[in-house]
Amino acid sequence: MTFPDSLEPSAGKPWLASYPPGIAAEISPPPDATVVTLMEAACRQFAQRTAYISMGKVLDYRALEQQSRYFAAWLQQSGVPKGARVALMMPNVLQYPVALFGVLRAGCVVVNCNPLYTPRELEFQLKDSGAEVIVVLENFAHTLQQVHTATVLKHIVVTSVGELLGWKGALINFVLRHVRRVVPRWRLPGSLSFSAVLFLGEQGDLVPPRLRPQDLAFLQYTGGTTGIPKGAMLSHGNIVANLIQVDQWMAGVVRPGEELVVTALPLYHIFALTANCLAFMHQGAANLLIINPRDLKAFVKELRQHRFTVITGVNTLFSALLNDRGFVRLDFSHLKVTLGGGMAVQQEVALRWQQVTGCALTQAYGLTETSPGATINPLELKTFNGSIGLPIPSTEVAIRDEAGQEVALGVEGEICIRGPQVMKGYWNQPAETQAVFYADGFLRTGDLGTMDPQGFVFLLDRKKDMIKVSGFNVYPNEVEATVAKHPGVFEVAAIGVDDPHSGEAIKLFVVRKDPHLTAEMITAFCREQLTGYKIPRHIEFRDELPHTNVGKILRRALKEERA
Repeated sequence: MTFPDSLEPSAGKPWLASYPPGIAAEISPPPDATVVTLMEAACRQFAQRTAYISMGKVLDYRALEQQSRYFAAWLQQSGVPKGARVALMMPNVLQYPVALFGVLRAGCVVVNCNPLYTPRELEFQLKDSGAEVIVVLENFAHTLQQVHTATVLKHIVVTSVGELLGWKGALINFVLRHVRRVVPRWRLPGSLSFSAVLFLGEQGDLVPPRLRPQDLAFLQYTGGTTGIPKGAMLSHGNIVANLIQVDQWMAGVVRPGEELVVTALPLYHIFALTANCLAFMHQGAANLLIINPRDLKAFVKELRQHRFTVITGVNTLFSALLNDRGFVRLDFSHLKVTLGGGMAVQQEVALRWQQVTGCALTQAYGLTETSPGATINPLELKTFNGSIGLPIPSTEVAIRDEAGQEVALGVEGEICIRGPQVMKGYWNQPAETQAVFYADGFLRTGDLGTMDPQGFVFLLDRKKDMIKVSGFNVYPNEVEATVAKHPGVFEVAAIGVDDPHSGEAIKLFVVRKDPHLTAEMITAFCREQLTGYKIPRHIEFRDELPHTNVGKILRRALKEERA
């Protein structure tokens, strides 16, 4: 699908009047800027500063530039052409940013793969993207072993958790392989280690390819609005625009070369990829990589050793940390930005976060298809406001009805987005691309929301998750946020189930914090907080709930159990 080079702006931009002082309405990216030019500039400017920290090992910007150059040179030596897709299947280890920037510097396209993919899911993504190279952590090499012959892969690089960590890494690998036994047996003939690849690349020179803003940087897979995985085509121009938008938004709060950002969300996910890995690289910040945030004891122990200034996360991560006794005793005197995204942040969690840390929790919003940032709250806000923020510079947000017409301020509708960070389309899926774009270039997000007179956007829920009870719309986010306030509830999810009388009824899945909590107690609590048709009719207690790789509760999995 193609759009005109110049699009008429939508009528009215009330958000501009709410912009913090000094933030311009539009951005002006350098005409030839790419992710590579920004990355190389950051490595020159901040050469002596720390770029990444992993399990005590520090990688500075000089080493990041050097090692990513070696990786890029190896790709060229191996005959991998510009534009080829290279898959990365790793958690937050040092090899990830090295390989990421190496792929981009070789002019190739990054295809991020969730390490927890099943063989079927991995095979689909590798075949759909046409990936020619993959870098995979050995813990997941057995998955690749089952499907690699069905793909067009030409080169396989297998790495280990400790490979770039020196003598300490050797000890870590021994424990993982032989004591904890978390590395299943695998066999991939012809594969190379990450260290071998860097050694081979060091022997040759990188010939920088000519990159343009319209060239692809990422094929970032997403379920989108249909649940069928699709590769969002994100160009260098899309990502650069988003980095500059975020740069401008953070000006005066984030200081170049002085920040330490906690990166607990996986870098292969679009939120941490752009917000942590790329945006803070551009700022010369240090990324503290957390390989397994679910191990709260180790996570908090790591936090205790650093003066972190920024942390990003999702509601479930913040809630889990707040329920850890060690976390609440940490020193938060340097923390100045807490950014929540990926799912709605519940007010109760946000308020407690501010009480514990002294730092307001700021919400942002976006999608894989928007690189991802689209709206962000002013970082100067002193308290949580429940909004997902204001459209960032050069971004337009329209709230539209089913017919595609813009609704009045305060009226519910679908959140639609237009801006330079919006994807080029879905890889090899023109019909899907056509379906999510209006003719004027606005992207349909599938999310329902409102905009107030000051231009702040409020997220209600996913359109497909809305529950229809006796003709009334019920938003699971509202029900979940209400139930989460009960002191005996640790985690909650709400879905709609068929009901012969009301069409649909609300069913709750609850993880207890108080083992004595009963369904009757929850129902009574809801009656005090919610109108009649919003009160759950069914309540089921679980030991845990299904989550995505970033910690979002998977309502879809709970619905599929009912099918």
